[in-house]
Amino acid sequence: MNASPVPAATSATVASGRLARWRTVDIVVVAVVAVAFGVVFWAWNYVWSFLDPVFAAFRPAQYLIAGVWLMPAVIAPLIVRRPGAAIFAEIVAASVSALLGSVWGLDVLLSGFAQGLGAEVVFAIFLYRAWGLPVAALAGAGAAIGMAVHDIPIYYPPSAGFDMGFYVPVVIAMVASGVVIAGVGGHALVRALARTGVLRAFPSGA
Repeated sequence: MNASPVPAATSATVASGRLARWRTVDIVVVAVVAVAFGVVFWAWNYVWSFLDPVFAAFRPAQYLIAGVWLMPAVIAPLIVRRPGAAIFAEIVAASVSALLGSVWGLDVLLSGFAQGLGAEVVFAIFLYRAWGLPVAALAGAGAAIGMAVHDIPIYYPPSAGFDMGFYVPVVIAMVASGVVIAGVGGHALVRALARTGVLRAFPSGA
């Protein structure tokens, strides 16, 4: 007797359960990626401050290099393909940056959460099933929107004299940087790692 086919709904439920189940190796690798980027964040904070005079004439342009802070939110999910990886990676990276002495103090934790959440929403919209370049680029843009939602009210409030003439180019620069550096760059980095064979334990390395 032939086995009866598994109902589509049941198959989807099983697949969803497997997707949500984090393995120890997933946790370890996301943590390692996040810690590495936490050190990068700490160094990038000083690069950012050092470049302040370069962008003094048009401050929004400085955000064209802000995508470095968004990379874990794209890279970690692309590697492990698990719900929550973007938020997890950004918060851990931000925590490492804070412990090393971030110039923005503990506010980096809130910033990391907002950026990770922005990317997480994009991956969730695609039901954690699409991992190509277009989705990676959208996730970078989502992380940048999270950055804007956090940074603008805190660092550039209207009460300090900032207006739409400042906000619009800032958001455009953030999103462009998120798409190019975090999205396209992050996707390229994961593909390069996959070619070396170090991601064999993950779907991204198949």
